[in-house]
Amino acid sequence: MPVTNAALEQLFAQLRREPDVEAPDLVAVDATDRLLLDEAAGPLAAAGPGEVVVVDDAHGALTLGAVTAGARDVRVGQDLLVGELALARNAERSGLAGTHRSMALTPELFAGARLVLAKAPKGLDALREIAELAAGSAAPDVTVLVGGRVKHMTLAMNDVLGAGFAEVSATLARQKSRVLVARGPRPGVAPSYPRRQTHADLGLIVCAHGAAFAGTRVDVGTRALLAALPQAAADAGTALDLGCGTGVLATALALARPGMTVTASDQSAAAVASAVATAAANGVADRVQVARDDAASGVPDASVDLVVCNPPFHLGAAVVTGAADRLFAAAARVLRPGGELWTVYNNQLPHRAALRRLVGPTRVAASDRRFTVTVSTRR
Repeated sequence: MPVTNAALEQLFAQLRREPDVEAPDLVAVDATDRLLLDEAAGPLAAAGPGEVVVVDDAHGALTLGAVTAGARDVRVGQDLLVGELALARNAERSGLAGTHRSMALTPELFAGARLVLAKAPKGLDALREIAELAAGSAAPDVTVLVGGRVKHMTLAMNDVLGAGFAEVSATLARQKSRVLVARGPRPGVAPSYPRRQTHADLGLIVCAHGAAFAGTRVDVGTRALLAALPQAAADAGTALDLGCGTGVLATALALARPGMTVTASDQSAAAVASAVATAAANGVADRVQVARDDAASGVPDASVDLVVCNPPFHLGAAVVTGAADRLFAAAARVLRPGGELWTVYNNQLPHRAALRRLVGPTRVAASDRRFTVTVSTRR
């Protein structure tokens, strides 16, 4: 029987996106959440304590919906910190605090699981890591349900799941969402992440988990910023790689400046784990401190000499500008007076005006037909 009872609808009415962006056209519960919970109704009712795992719940609808449907001691792995915080707040708001455990995306998350509910990630590597971990650690009779918007789902997702599971099928679409169903873990499936790649031209080894942006590649914007960084303040003793991704900038700074103490932060758990691995692979783990943090909220005010940042700009100008502005404001807060923010961005984006307003005087340090590298001095 579909999980559409009054208790579930009452729960959904209480959920909010905060501390994520709130807007009239943005929701805390979407059609994919509802379809996943409907497809999982039977297994949820039959699952024992600790046998349900939720992956990448956006704001808590899947986890708390599963609890409302009968699941107990739900294990949850969320890549984005904002999603983890939203889940915690929604659990408190709905009186369901203590019904779930937040864990890292490791074999322990999936150990003995009989039901896995996952929102489809954006990339195949992220899905592959989830499939490998579930196939290698969950119970032999596990059912894995991966839901997403039809327009974002491809046949390649079936192939990725098929590498870890003997049976993969798809449900009928409903409200432009669909669920992939995987059963029968294949024997001998082992985790293959983090993966690593040597970039001889940069003198770097880059490590990446599945959900890390750019994977083991070094994107063009990061390369432009790396090329300009030798011009950065020579006397800087402390640096922050803000939104660090796989930790390329933080590791490069630590290698180039042995006397510098470097912090790398990102709200993505995959990015943080990747940055830790990248620093270790390059022999600078003792000088690169990595933290899962939203916009450097854990870094003290006026405590850093140099901030480097390659802000997100590939998802559309309106959303990206707001995301970048949050990082620029964070950089301004943590920089000491006279400290420098070095950033790179697509030439089409109006970041230079925002940098002047939020940080201080800003000049172009390098540019080409696609990217601009600027340095902003904290007032």
